[in-house]
Amino acid sequence: MTRSLPTLRNAAAGALLSSVAAVGTSSAQQQSDFYLREEIPLPPGEVMEVGSIALMPDQKVAVATRRGDIWICEGAYGSDLSKVTWKRFAQNLHEPLGMFWKDGSLWLTQRPEVTRITDSDGDGLADRFQTINSDWGINGDYHEYAFGSTPDDEGNIWVVLCLTGSFHARSDWRGWCVRVTPEGDMIPTCSGIRSPGGIGFNAAGDTFYTDNQGVWNGSSSLKWLRPGSFQGNPTGNKFHKLADLPAPPDPKDGSRITTERERFPEFVPPAVVLPHGKVGQSPTAVITDGTEGKFGPFAGQVLVGEQTHSQVQRVCLEKVNGIYQGAVFHFLEGFEAGIVPMRLDGDGTLFVGGSNRGWASRGSKPFTFERARWNGTVPFEMHTMLATPDGFTLTFTEPVDPSTAGDPASYSMQAWTYIYQSKYGSPEVDQATPKITAAKVSGDGMTVALTVDGRVKGHVHQLDAKGVKSKSGSKLWHPTAWYTLNEIPN
Repeated sequence: MTRSLPTLRNAAAGALLSSVAAVGTSSAQQQSDFYLREEIPLPPGEVMEVGSIALMPDQKVAVATRRGDIWICEGAYGSDLSKVTWKRFAQNLHEPLGMFWKDGSLWLTQRPEVTRITDSDGDGLADRFQTINSDWGINGDYHEYAFGSTPDDEGNIWVVLCLTGSFHARSDWRGWCVRVTPEGDMIPTCSGIRSPGGIGFNAAGDTFYTDNQGVWNGSSSLKWLRPGSFQGNPTGNKFHKLADLPAPPDPKDGSRITTERERFPEFVPPAVVLPHGKVGQSPTAVITDGTEGKFGPFAGQVLVGEQTHSQVQRVCLEKVNGIYQGAVFHFLEGFEAGIVPMRLDGDGTLFVGGSNRGWASRGSKPFTFERARWNGTVPFEMHTMLATPDGFTLTFTEPVDPSTAGDPASYSMQAWTYIYQSKYGSPEVDQATPKITAAKVSGDGMTVALTVDGRVKGHVHQLDAKGVKSKSGSKLWHPTAWYTLNEIPN
């Protein structure tokens, strides 16, 4: 068995020790105790359905809209957001969903291609548009999105290509992930994609994307794009012939993912299932907290955007027996539109772009551009949930009260999976009720080892820790975690 565990970085660890939440124990913790969310004023009269965000030099921020404009924002980091200014940099692009700054240019993944956009004469307007690669197909269907990443360690841009209408594969390479090299070549990388909402990297540099509930997807999830893998949806399998690749798996309708994995080793299961309605309904952006504690005590963890619920979820990942799995926790909410892109600067500023176009969301506005910052106060939270041979280990952001955290009655657990089928979505099936038989608190109060009987490989395990309190008397800000148990450690 091989296994890698997330670790607290030094700055975050210092914050845990020196800035324990000074929240009154008489009232429940709330987001405003820890994080400040602010709306950034938009250009008057413009429709700013934000699809991409890029961080530029001199604290400028580039924002691309789904309608095809790129704007440069100045003042988005400032203390007085009324001083924000905007300048249109480019227009007439085709629904850009992925953008970054590199080598003096903006690099953009739009629906038909990856493009490099440059202001060559320094007048603040784009004047050179270079097609880097356009080897995949489009046919005008509104749902043929292309989500692009920032560059990986080799300079490749990873692009996930949504199915036609999210159900069919009527243009080349729909339902695939491809890599675009710095030289402009396209490398077909993974099959089995349905309807992505975002793509990014974890702290180890591995690539993940979010896929939405639908055909062959019982619930939305965060998936690991291991090169050569099959992600679960066979609709676009036929395109292996275009590059003379081996045929992807032909799974059995109505089965279970665990069963099909045994038949097809290239089938990589969802790393973290995002239970429909409980966690969200339409996951989007994938970013990693690389701020080393400047955005709170969760450095190194993955943040996932959520369009329908206008939220940011938090994910802790681990690798067990060569397969990623982990837990998702609720994190930030209250954003004013459905979240599509996110970017987190190293100074701890999280930029969020929103759009309700075509879908409903909890946010009250049709589009928005917002930021969130940590105020230095540490919330009492489950920091990680990791699988062990006989249960799970929980770490916390501050010492727990041993009398509550050491009592198995403070916890409860339920588990389920989904039908792996060509029908849309799935109910929760094969329910189980694992029993927590012991809870051992570490000497420093930062860790609790749970002994759990009745875990089920391949199931989502929902843990409720509503009875746990901190040593200072606080209840957990978010007392529920959902762990996807792809592998049980030896």
